[in-house]
Amino acid sequence: MINILLVSSVVSLSLLLFYYTYFFYRLSVHKTIKGTFNSSISIIICAKNELKNLRSHLPEILEQNYPEFEVIVVNDQSNDGSGNFLKELEKEYKHLVVVTIEKHINKHIGKKFALTLGIKTAKHEHLLLTDADCFPNSKNWAQLMCNNFNTADIVLGYGGYQKKKGWLNKIIRFDTFNVAQQYLSYALAGCAYMGVGRNMAYKKSLFFDNKGFANHIHIPSGDDDLFIQEIATKNNVTVEINTQAHTSSEVIENWKEWSYQKRRHLTTSPLYKTKFKVLLTLYPYAQFLFWSAIISLVVLKAPIALIAILLGVKLLISYLVNYKSMKQLNAMDLYWIYPIYELMHLFIQGIFVLLNLVNKPKKWSK
Repeated sequence: MINILLVSSVVSLSLLLFYYTYFFYRLSVHKTIKGTFNSSISIIICAKNELKNLRSHLPEILEQNYPEFEVIVVNDQSNDGSGNFLKELEKEYKHLVVVTIEKHINKHIGKKFALTLGIKTAKHEHLLLTDADCFPNSKNWAQLMCNNFNTADIVLGYGGYQKKKGWLNKIIRFDTFNVAQQYLSYALAGCAYMGVGRNMAYKKSLFFDNKGFANHIHIPSGDDDLFIQEIATKNNVTVEINTQAHTSSEVIENWKEWSYQKRRHLTTSPLYKTKFKVLLTLYPYAQFLFWSAIISLVVLKAPIALIAILLGVKLLISYLVNYKSMKQLNAMDLYWIYPIYELMHLFIQGIFVLLNLVNKPKKWSK
């Protein structure tokens, strides 16, 4: 039994080392692109009953340090007074454009219809997207994100969550880092499979050349993963991780709500391309196999030197590779006990997968 566990730990460790050295290392050494992009841009935000967030965050977006830009807010059938607020704000900010979807319009759930209207309304070729519940980390957000248009047609940014007390906050932010580490690293390796609607940019022509979201318009999600898989190539994508180019959101403070959100996102993954399914499945399985083997070896009292070597290699590589990435993505408070969060995250993700096997989320929101 000990020999089988040793083989399992070596095989899983080898897989993890591949991910760290081939994928994740790219993110740790990635640097912000030099050069300034000055073409006019359109910033697009879809908002459904987001009055509180629009009041708090929209002025920060409207007052970005960028030469010429418009901000398009698609008011998606809101009934919380968002329409009146946006009308008043239009008087103050001439570069604010409001598009309203009336309540009688029959459309699919999700934001694809609203986002499509926003893109059709956009006057400019270069689009920068975020959500109503997000705020930019600085007034240089738009400039830093769009500087990447000098070398790419698609820019994937980072959308983080505010730090607060409690384990849920830490787990959610660790999950956010874990997801970002994967999609940003894969993109740098020429395997872009998703971005986040909270912070990404692409050319308007790419959207229309792809016929928008036509292939998955009936699916509520997919505007930031299935769509990216359709338009991304090995050479037209880059990432931006400068801390001033991040967006932030208030973190969910309810386990049930976060669980439902994560489970809902998982329902899209079966539609991914096969190569992405394989890559995204192998990594957590390798993690699970490694930690299971190590714990079992400890319980069975295997030679401590062998366990120390296996564990030492895993921790050394992960700490070295993760240092710069976690620092750049504002997750350094999670760095020193990274292995504990990794184990907790594996356990929680496993529960989400099992719950979805029994009963998949059918509604867009709980």
